[in-house]
Amino acid sequence: MSDFRDLEIWREAHKLTIEIYKLTEKLPRSELFVLTSQIRRAALSVESNIAEGEGRYHKADRIKFFVDSRASGKEVQTQLLVIKDLYKQLSRESETLFDRYEVLARRITSLINYRRTNN
Repeated sequence: MSDFRDLEIWREAHKLTIEIYKLTEKLPRSELFVLTSQIRRAALSVESNIAEGEGRYHKADRIKFFVDSRASGKEVQTQLLVIKDLYKQLSRESETLFDRYEVLARRITSLINYRRTNN
């Protein structure tokens, strides 16, 4: 078991969480308790599940949290599409983050496959 902060994939997820926070600061206050809150929780879940999975002793437990992390990333992507469609001024930023989460999802899938066969 390593320190989750040593995982490049966790560091990328953390960077993306910070970017989500910055994006949501640009949303209207009317979204504070709906879209802002929801996408922030989902983004935090991506990196938190990677960290929690890395902290688990059994392979099956680790993989479960990595799978949950990937699913939370898809939740973030869905909410980014809502932001893109509702707030045109945030369209480009939302699309860029959507694409970065897609890359992260592929990397998490690779991590899952690696952990299934190695440790």
